[in-house]
Amino acid sequence: MALTAYDYATARLLDATGSVDLLLVGDSLAMTVLGHRDTLSVTMDEMAHHVKAVTRGAQRAVVVADMPFLSYGVDLAEGVRHAGRFIQECRAQAVKVEGASSPVVALIERLVSLGVPVVGHLGFTPQFIHALGGPRAQGRSVEAASRLREDAMRLQAAGAFALVLEMTPPPVARWIAARLTIPVIGIGSGAGCDGQILVIDDLLGRFPDFHPRFARQYAPLGEMTQDAARRFAADVAGGDFPDEQVEAYPLTSQEAADLAALLAAE
Repeated sequence: MALTAYDYATARLLDATGSVDLLLVGDSLAMTVLGHRDTLSVTMDEMAHHVKAVTRGAQRAVVVADMPFLSYGVDLAEGVRHAGRFIQECRAQAVKVEGASSPVVALIERLVSLGVPVVGHLGFTPQFIHALGGPRAQGRSVEAASRLREDAMRLQAAGAFALVLEMTPPPVARWIAARLTIPVIGIGSGAGCDGQILVIDDLLGRFPDFHPRFARQYAPLGEMTQDAARRFAADVAGGDFPDEQVEAYPLTSQEAADLAALLAAE
């Protein structure tokens, strides 16, 4: 089971459950954390900042760093350096790349030869959102499904140790998963995958801007956060917060006497 994480506290909480095998520091933080409209605007430095925070909080789960848009695929050496930064500087255990083009396959082969584990990502690939015409399910036709399977086999042959398969019809996802020896982690691709991943902000109801069809909300933390803020504001306005008997730091008897003497002398 896998979830995204973008900060130390969340990573520590999720890791402590013992139920999360993989934490993905996804480029989805461009939207959920930084407020961008898509994933394309997040930079390597921004990703590195959040990967470092997550690796400090995770002791058990494998931390995978998402390679952001144009950090790979343009130049092989540059892609290797960026991936290496996630491993060496940020202490991630693996990186994730999208697509199965020749440059991506070459990068996976090179990284694996250097000891960098790689997760692939097929189906709907957010970094290709404009080329795909928006967030649309992939592999719906026989031809498209066959291409997806071929791409998945290509990534496996290149050395990827797992594959994220996003927004693919369940029969197609099941067909692909059955023909791979590496685990397939589904997101919006049905129950036939080997594992599942969700964006943590979708799971907790913390991201109001976009709610994909496949995202199940397990806790209404968005509503709870707003309610807590309103209650806090009301308590402050009504003089109920802070309660000085329990939410403040009292003086000792001597300190109180000294203060009283100071005030009396003014």
